[in-house]
Amino acid sequence: MARNQEKRQLLLNRIWSAKQDEGKVKERRPFLATDCNDLKEAEKWRQQVIRQISKKVSQIQNPGLGEYRIRDLNDEINKLLREKGHWQDRIVELGGPDYHKVGPKMLDHEGKEVPGNRGYKYFGAAKDLPGVRELFEKEPTKASRKTRGELARNVDADYYGYRDDDDGVLVPLEQEQERKAVSLAVKMWQESDKMEDGGMADEEDIYAVHDDDSDTEDVAMVTGDDQQKSLMAHISVPSQDDIEQMIIAKKKQELLNQYASDTLVQQEVEARTLLGL
Repeated sequence: MARNQEKRQLLLNRIWSAKQDEGKVKERRPFLATDCNDLKEAEKWRQQVIRQISKKVSQIQNPGLGEYRIRDLNDEINKLLREKGHWQDRIVELGGPDYHKVGPKMLDHEGKEVPGNRGYKYFGAAKDLPGVRELFEKEPTKASRKTRGELARNVDADYYGYRDDDDGVLVPLEQEQERKAVSLAVKMWQESDKMEDGGMADEEDIYAVHDDDSDTEDVAMVTGDDQQKSLMAHISVPSQDDIEQMIIAKKKQELLNQYASDTLVQQEVEARTLLGL
């Protein structure tokens, strides 16, 4: 019911507008701005273009118009913006003010221009259309890779930990732990010293020299500049003849291993065993 009333009201408005325009010659805006040679006429056509832009900018704010209608409105707005620029250039040529510098630019600033596509702007719901939204998304800036010189610039004594003790926190803690460790070590030494006091006197001196060991030990004489010192050796020192016999036996064994067969060596070992050598 409400829809029918709106249609009737719209029809009455058209009839009333037609009666008001009876007898009047409706002027059409020139297709080219250069066809207008009157400054007042150019001002009038410029204002008419601005009103049309404002009307279409208000319409394109509605996202429910549909994708195709929104794209058409956006194209019409951009076309009217270019026409407005032509009329402003013509006004300057006819001696009028330069609206590029002093005129309001609110309508131009409502649109968003795609980077790299200078001149064409998107208004209202056109900025959220599929394929348009991605154009305004900025690519994440890649972190520049640091050079070797920039990395080495931050390498100092702190990097290697040489100044860790300068903060005034670590040194007192280390000193406290050191005092505790020293006191504990002293306490343990004192306790062990008390336990061993009774048996220290009876402990045998392994470095003492006895008279009864003179038969089994060799005496080596060390001659100095002003005196002779006798040193007692606790192990038997082989003589020169013993060393020569050991060298001969070793060389003989090497020759046998090199030239004799395993069978001959085995027989020799058995013969030595039987002879008790």
